[in-house]
Amino acid sequence: MANEALRHTGLIGLAVMGENLALNIERNGFPLAVYNRTTARTEEFLAERAAGRNIIGESTIEAFVNAIERPRRIIIMVKAGAPVDAVLAELQPFLDRDDIVIDGGNSLFSDTARRSAEYQGAFRFVGMGISGGEEGALNGPSLMPGGPKEAYDILEPMLTAIAAKTEAGACVTHIGPGGAGHYVKMVHNGIEYADMQLIAETYDLLGRALGLTAPEIGEVFAGWNQGRLSSYLVEITAEVLATVDRETGNPLVDMILDTAEQKGTGRWTSQSALDLGSPIPAIDAAVFARSMSSRKAEREVAAEHLFGPGGAILATSANRQATIDALENALYFAKISAYAQGMALLQAASAEYDWELDLAEIARIWKGGCIIRAALLDPIREAYGSDPGLANLMLAPFFSEAMNANAPAIRQAVATAVQMGIPVPALSASLTYVDTWRSPRLPANLLQALRDNFGAHTYRRIDREGVFHTHWATGETELVG
Repeated sequence: MANEALRHTGLIGLAVMGENLALNIERNGFPLAVYNRTTARTEEFLAERAAGRNIIGESTIEAFVNAIERPRRIIIMVKAGAPVDAVLAELQPFLDRDDIVIDGGNSLFSDTARRSAEYQGAFRFVGMGISGGEEGALNGPSLMPGGPKEAYDILEPMLTAIAAKTEAGACVTHIGPGGAGHYVKMVHNGIEYADMQLIAETYDLLGRALGLTAPEIGEVFAGWNQGRLSSYLVEITAEVLATVDRETGNPLVDMILDTAEQKGTGRWTSQSALDLGSPIPAIDAAVFARSMSSRKAEREVAAEHLFGPGGAILATSANRQATIDALENALYFAKISAYAQGMALLQAASAEYDWELDLAEIARIWKGGCIIRAALLDPIREAYGSDPGLANLMLAPFFSEAMNANAPAIRQAVATAVQMGIPVPALSASLTYVDTWRSPRLPANLLQALRDNFGAHTYRRIDREGVFHTHWATGETELVG
């Protein structure tokens, strides 16, 4: 299948994301070679979607590598985990130290760091997060490449060409060394989990507390998308809720089983946050909400034995709009809280792994192409651009004012949900995060006293320096450090 002209780039893996990215690369002027483990898949792609394009396919790894100009640029689009390791092992014998291999899948950042070390000297390894789904891969994703800066400099013209574009530029930047790119993509997905859960809980409140139908809720979200909640996820929420099932004539969303799946990036975000001691309760709540949704049979049994408060629809037509407006404010508050948690986690990881992440740049490249693109990213970018060392997003004047103004609304929303027995784990966690962050004194003093009582774990005092231990049965206290 090969011809004599060398290709600018090679791509391995022709599932939907790989196919679309290949077409994007070629459309932007970069001749391409492709390879898939199943040769029939390569032939099908070339005959159908790639017909007439400047794309060739090869049936062996060796022929594929030899079809690419030096230094070779090879993008791997295969399932994360063992498949990536298998492809890298297969590639290595045919590569030179100056060649660049890009893992464009959703790999765990620690795997990327391991592979960077393992193949150092054999070739240059780049872990690149790609966000935007199928449509983004084809028409312009947000790209988060991490790895050697000199490798990024070689890749930059192509990556800039294929990335989404906004008034702030192409949605790509060099994130940092090692696993930094995949880490930022992981946190992006964690924020995405929280954002989707917050939207779902707001939809549930609009339906169960106000009695709105799915199309009516869709109209609410469509209106919200014209203002400060403008975002891709709010936009497609309105689209989903307006869609009618052709078979039944009912809103399609009402016909979908209420069990949510997950691929792991949200869980990885929670695990990393625990390792770094950086709290992300809204993201954690979203991860566990999906887990609980999957226990459909258990929930149905529990509904027969555990009873909630019930309650009538809250709002009449007279005060319905005021309640809807309050829920808009509550969702805005919660979204800011979720972004603040994610950005704080990025700061913690940057310090731990010495990545020197530029949070303003990260907010900039999330403005287009990616799933969490939103109007909210403009003030986030401005906040970190003005103060790169900002301890928490909520301390920036724009956001502290927004949180103070909208706090009554989210308190009302959470209180209403509790009174009616409607679960709102992410909305509650978003509020609790803020309330905890703004509390100069927490009951951790009692926790530390209890730890010292049963395990002699010691404590510090507020009135003097040193580390103390108390013999609680007698009240005798001693300075131990």
